[in-house]
Amino acid sequence: MKFTIMINEGPYQHQSADTALQFCRAVLAQGHEIFRVFFYHDGVNNGSSLSVPPGDDRLLQKEWSELSKENDLDLVICIAAAQRRGLMDADEAKRQGFDSNNMIEGFRISGLGQLIEGGIEADRTVVFGD
Repeated sequence: MKFTIMINEGPYQHQSADTALQFCRAVLAQGHEIFRVFFYHDGVNNGSSLSVPPGDDRLLQKEWSELSKENDLDLVICIAAAQRRGLMDADEAKRQGFDSNNMIEGFRISGLGQLIEGGIEADRTVVFGD
């Protein structure tokens, strides 16, 4: 089965992002495919390279990045939601006149069309968070 995953909550707001991460690991371990993981609303914060949780907490952003690298996952951050929250990749930062970016490796910025395509291409779309 092929899945598209949508995540609407940040890494430390609710359990949603962590549950989505565990769900993706389980799906892949069972031999299924993940077409795309789309981060929307506060979920875009899962792609921030500037989060520093307490030492006894997990860095979910790094875990998403590693999962992407290990499984060639397409991690897409909604550009409009990212801009509202000050999250930019190198290209977007340059376009907006900033000299640095703050996205962790493995994520990319794109638009809602990527979510629509994911819904078309996948057998199931699973949404985590409000």
